[in-house]
Amino acid sequence: MKILIILLGLFLFFSELPQLQAQYFGRNKPRYAEFDFRVLQTPSFDIYHYIDNEELLFDLANQSELWFRSHQRILKDTIRSRNPLIFYNDHSGFQQTNAIESFVGVGTGGVTEALRNRVIMPLTISNQKTFQILGHELVHAFQFNMILRNENMSAENLRNIPLFMIEGKAEYLSRGRNDPFTAMWMRDAVMRDDIPSIRNMSNPRYFPYRYGHAFWAYLTGTYGDAVIPPLFNHIAMYGMEQAFSRVFDRPMKEISDEWVNTVREFYSGLYDSDEFGAVGRDIISAETAGQMNVSPAISPNGRYVVFLSEKDLFTVDLFLANASNGEIIRRIASSARFSDIDHMDVIESAGTWSPDSRTFAYVGFKQGRNVLITVDVETGRRTGEYNIPQLAFFSNPAWAPNSNTIALSGLKGGIPNLFLFNLDNRQLRQMTDDRHSYLLPAWSQDGNKIVMSTDRVSQREGMIEGRWTHNLAILDIQNNEITDLDLFPRVDNLNPVFDEDDNIWFLSDRDGFRDIYLFDTESDSVFRQTRIFTGVSGITSFAPALTIARRVPRVMYNVYEGGNYSLFSARLDAFMRIPVDRNDVNTEGAGQLPPVGRVAHSLSDGGLSRIVIDDFPDTLSFEHLPFDPRFSLVAATQSMGIGVGVGGGAMNNGVMMGGGVQLLFSDILGDHLLFTTLFLNGEIYDIGLIGTYLNRKRRINWGASLGHIPYRTGFSSLGMEEFPGTDVLVPVVRTDLLRIFEQEASIFARYPFNTRMRAELSLGTSYRSFRLDRFTDYYDQSGRFFLGRQREKIPIEGDVILGGVLIRKAFTHNVGTALVGDNSYFGLTAPMLGYRYRLSYDRFFGGYSFNSVVADGRRYFYTAPVTFAFRGFHYSRFGTDANNYFPIFIGQMGLVRGYELSGRELNQRYGLLVNQVTGSKVILGSAEVRLPFTGPERLAVISSGFLASDLNLFFDIGVAFNDYDNITFGSGREGESVVLMSAGLSLRVNLFGAMILEPYYAFPLREGGSARFGLNFIPGW
Repeated sequence: MKILIILLGLFLFFSELPQLQAQYFGRNKPRYAEFDFRVLQTPSFDIYHYIDNEELLFDLANQSELWFRSHQRILKDTIRSRNPLIFYNDHSGFQQTNAIESFVGVGTGGVTEALRNRVIMPLTISNQKTFQILGHELVHAFQFNMILRNENMSAENLRNIPLFMIEGKAEYLSRGRNDPFTAMWMRDAVMRDDIPSIRNMSNPRYFPYRYGHAFWAYLTGTYGDAVIPPLFNHIAMYGMEQAFSRVFDRPMKEISDEWVNTVREFYSGLYDSDEFGAVGRDIISAETAGQMNVSPAISPNGRYVVFLSEKDLFTVDLFLANASNGEIIRRIASSARFSDIDHMDVIESAGTWSPDSRTFAYVGFKQGRNVLITVDVETGRRTGEYNIPQLAFFSNPAWAPNSNTIALSGLKGGIPNLFLFNLDNRQLRQMTDDRHSYLLPAWSQDGNKIVMSTDRVSQREGMIEGRWTHNLAILDIQNNEITDLDLFPRVDNLNPVFDEDDNIWFLSDRDGFRDIYLFDTESDSVFRQTRIFTGVSGITSFAPALTIARRVPRVMYNVYEGGNYSLFSARLDAFMRIPVDRNDVNTEGAGQLPPVGRVAHSLSDGGLSRIVIDDFPDTLSFEHLPFDPRFSLVAATQSMGIGVGVGGGAMNNGVMMGGGVQLLFSDILGDHLLFTTLFLNGEIYDIGLIGTYLNRKRRINWGASLGHIPYRTGFSSLGMEEFPGTDVLVPVVRTDLLRIFEQEASIFARYPFNTRMRAELSLGTSYRSFRLDRFTDYYDQSGRFFLGRQREKIPIEGDVILGGVLIRKAFTHNVGTALVGDNSYFGLTAPMLGYRYRLSYDRFFGGYSFNSVVADGRRYFYTAPVTFAFRGFHYSRFGTDANNYFPIFIGQMGLVRGYELSGRELNQRYGLLVNQVTGSKVILGSAEVRLPFTGPERLAVISSGFLASDLNLFFDIGVAFNDYDNITFGSGREGESVVLMSAGLSLRVNLFGAMILEPYYAFPLREGGSARFGLNFIPGW
């Protein structure tokens, strides 16, 4: 009963704090801009967009319909109603979408959510990438439709399908079986002798997109595309083992062995140790930096290189290193360091150097737009920040060799083009004005020309196997003329750079291997410069991987090998320089996914090759419609239980019910949400209802909430009373059941300054009322036989005192505000890097009158393999009723560990009274050393894909009090508040994301204290 009173009192106390009802910490997802969405209706889609260029819009609509036909033909399924498709003009806008609740990272190309089967994606600076992402996401739309709209299956069936089967299928159906990038990954797996079995492919070590892509190519190449629908559906219904047995009439292990052998035999047959090998030295690798060291940019003087790396695990940062030996000098940019920058563009964009090799420029995301940021490489200090009003998104900056002009690939209204931006006058000049892609620009030595990759030729001549490829082209700055270079037609030629003699180095997939080539502009000849069995590549096929110093003969490039991305350095004259015919292209070799030569009817023959972008549906069937938010029920969950109690004893008779229904309503864009919760825990009086509306359409998020919430507690006592209708005294058990009803109404608003800081404001009112039911149970003289029960309602006219806490029957109003910052990076069970803080003030008036303030700051320093974590916390109530609430115990969960709120424990062991360790105010300090104990191999001491845990050394110090001048570190006289301290060891365990459990062994640092075990059920602070 005592525990009941304590828990109820704590709940009532915390219910008065609006900041505890809202998100206490956590990052923001700001809506920086308002998007004027419209609708284009096509035969298969409702396309939500804010694209002003109708030609672009109709092209996207046609591409969507073409993918729909292709997937429909292969998957033997259809989506019966028009599927929602939401386009954002660029990734900056996509990051602000409310159609999905999760954060959108820089590397997220698109998302398909299951509840309404919405496909949400941005346009990109590559037409081909946009087209492929669209095809990929529409596969997911078909997958969700096949499972969730099937009367024999539900969302539970999705859990039976491994991620590599889901993503691999989407990659296969949108990229085909001729894919040099996935083939590069498979060649590396063969080199490492690490081709996973089907069972092992679910291990996070194996990237599901690449390995799943290759596996589906193997299955369809062996058994034909007709195997796709039945296998996918059987996996959903029966799991992997049974599905393979039912579909192929063979054990999964047999097929797994054949898959491994097929991949090994095909790629091993291409390898000759005398032919392959990287040129130069491996100067930055997993041994000296991270596993992903990419996007190198060498300084013009050849002394330094800046590259991206996840060296410190939690963020991808820009590092400055010595270009000769790879020694890392300093970190020059980090998302964790610059809290005003939402993200850095770390996927397909390298930075660029000033001509004097003193300043480095890179692209970041800030306030819903791309910004160009310059830093002094000697100090790491930020020297400039350039917002380009005409471009919300741009990438691939390239600094001119003789001016403060930077070339950019940008999106304007969703259309990719090439731009020049002058840092001095901040003027933007558009160099191209068409619908083609212009990627990875690089300047000639005299600054009069720019070489780039473009899809101009491919878009004129048509797709090959359902894709546009990229040729090289040169832009003359003076006359704005573009010359397409006739080199290796119909394959991707990317990342061109001029050397000191204005020859062009570039990457090409001409024979299925991604290697470096040289175009000698004087002799008009092409030379192969490397022959690497895996490939020269960044983390995507469009990412920069090659850089050349302007004034010294040095080249740096990325090699993917051993599952890692390393940086190699070499002199210009160290490369192979093997002559190659400019038309010598082989698309049937190393870039293929096996089996090759014995392919059954598959996508490369009958799917992607049929996609002809000019084969458009009749655009007369397209119809422009005004935006309809389509506010409707999105999700419903419920739980219900009924219990029947029969027999003697208090509260043991009758029917008790428990359960709840949660409903979520939303519009199509997720800008308006309505949550409703109806719950029942006991009798009809215990029905509760909460409804919350949230408007996220603009930068200021606001909402309102209404609720009726019943709380219950009870008290029992023994006695003797006359049995009704007689004068015989019999034993009775009297139980008083107290219900506290709270009616609440509130409005609230949040203003995010960026993803890491926000201001909050709340206004609310509540009214409490009571109901007391008394149950009297009668027993015979022996006390063993139940004789009967009486129930009566006891009137309560005024307030209630519960466990020493005054609960008033009255209206109480509140207004509150807070400033919240969160730049932390979560590890396995607790934050590992960054900071958090919350400063808040709340005013309560009406039935209660008091003020409360919170000052909570936390800092995390990661020094591999441990994190040093520090916390300072102060909570204070002051005013007329500050001490009329349930007091806070300094040893409660989440505060000082190792103490119990027990009068006997406190008095006998420490000579303390309860009121010396409780109060209306708290000051707390904590420090921890956190060691990831079990979990991912790179992070934890013990590698485990099953159990995630942290081992922690901790020290806590804190005091709960009512008056600031009445605190002591000693034993304390009666009425003095005593500071408590403890130290110990804890193990936090992440129970599969459902909850975090923390058993601990604490040593109270007081005379008479002894070590004790305890248990917390909260994440690490």
